[in-house]
Amino acid sequence: MGAMMSGTHWAPPADDPAHPYAALTPDAALDAVASLGLVPSGTLLGLNSYENRVYQIGIEDALPVVAKFYRPQRWTDAQIIEEHRFALDLAQREIPVVAPMAFAGGTLHLHAGYRFALFPRRGGRAPELDDENTLEWIGRFLGRIHAYGRSTPFRHRPVLDPETHGREPRAWLLAHDFIPADLRPAWEAISSQALQAVADCYARVPELKSIRLHGDCHAGNLLWTPDGPHFVDFDDCRSGPALQDLWMLLSGSRLAMARQLGAVLDGYETFCEFDRRELHLLEALRTLRLIHYSAWIARRWDDPAFPAAFTWFGTQRYWQDRILELREQIPLMQEAPLDPH
Repeated sequence: MGAMMSGTHWAPPADDPAHPYAALTPDAALDAVASLGLVPSGTLLGLNSYENRVYQIGIEDALPVVAKFYRPQRWTDAQIIEEHRFALDLAQREIPVVAPMAFAGGTLHLHAGYRFALFPRRGGRAPELDDENTLEWIGRFLGRIHAYGRSTPFRHRPVLDPETHGREPRAWLLAHDFIPADLRPAWEAISSQALQAVADCYARVPELKSIRLHGDCHAGNLLWTPDGPHFVDFDDCRSGPALQDLWMLLSGSRLAMARQLGAVLDGYETFCEFDRRELHLLEALRTLRLIHYSAWIARRWDDPAFPAAFTWFGTQRYWQDRILELREQIPLMQEAPLDPH
């Protein structure tokens, strides 16, 4: 099964690139699915996604499918196809990931200027991440994902590191004046100090190994069923430290996180060795995510879906909270790493 693109190459679909989905009407989404030879029943349900547009679409005499319409200009064709190939390879190894469906020899398709892919619909609920058996089960599959992820590098997908998720988004925010003028000096200073602390954490892990990752492995991208977890949405897959796919499963006090991490690693290390030195990066990775998240919202602010969904973004309170958040992260990055048990 090839992760190739059917049809011609992508061209910008919208007259106004600030509103990339203006032309993606319900009829256009149904027509895109029909272009692959399926017969939509006419039912369309928007699913929770801001970066892309994702719909559950009913199919005559068959199960519904999930159609993902990729945000124009975010990824190249090669990057999307590499994402698809990774998910397909994992699925072929009987790892429970939701991989794209192939039509006409490809998984990435083009209709009315929009690149899109179809996925089988999978049910499930959020996993109970306070349950150690659940965490161990998730850990086993993450270990299998990473055992394969270590076997060869991505060629086209980006890297998660202090530059891509820290220094570059910080510089972008400062250059585009999203921070209120009276709070800008405080945010500029504390974000600089936080990124120095991130650099200090990375310095504790020389020769850090970067592997292929899910990249955004939080509870919202895990569907729990009686047969265990399903990993969905590889849209943010990239290269980075293995810990990136583990730390978002942890929450609560240091003691609680240490216990949770121990359960995850009990399962993980059944299939893949984990470099314990990476535990120095846990709070550093959290810090990078905080900075990157603010820049992600800001970069998408011209998309009408973002002001509607993130009404609090740009307020005094929002940036005051971000300053306090980064201030709290600095001493956390200076603490000893968690001791899993």
